[in-house]
Amino acid sequence: MSDTELVPEEIPGFKVGEKKSLQEYAQLDANDESLNKWKRSLGLNTGELLPVKEGDKRTVVILSMTLNIRGEPPVIVELEDVKDPKVSFKIKEKSIYQLVIKFRIQGEIITGLRYLQAVKKTGITVDKLDEPLGSFAPCTVDKPYYEKVFDEVEAPSGLLARGSYNAVSKFIDDDKTVHLTIPWSFQIVK
Repeated sequence: MSDTELVPEEIPGFKVGEKKSLQEYAQLDANDESLNKWKRSLGLNTGELLPVKEGDKRTVVILSMTLNIRGEPPVIVELEDVKDPKVSFKIKEKSIYQLVIKFRIQGEIITGLRYLQAVKKTGITVDKLDEPLGSFAPCTVDKPYYEKVFDEVEAPSGLLARGSYNAVSKFIDDDKTVHLTIPWSFQIVK
């Protein structure tokens, strides 16, 4: 799957703001109530920062991706310390499923985090997703992770839908920093 397929949509006229440190954000326009409300919504100044493992330079740590399938055990992929994940699973046609992503932010504020996904069958792209996750402050002891629960989706059905698929998921922010790319595969079965 080419890297050009997983590029976030561009918004005409949108310019990424200047990066600031946590301290700079905390002190920025301290008397501006709307800005203070935004900072609180991100979780700034709301608790003791979660300690970062020594030597861990990541700012976005994807902890896990879970596929909840109605009537079936969930497919859970632990990603926090996995260097080369091997993700492969089967899903029954017409199954209702929901993706849940659990992640941690550390070291700095992340703005415009997005989840991109491209799915191919026999080399042809059959599905693409570009889902904004939001902007986040570093995790605290009281809030050690964030979680994104996607809408439920029904798996396709029929002879043409059954078979093997290859996919790639990517986490990227508005600075175009790619935090994680995960290739995976699945089969739709009868």
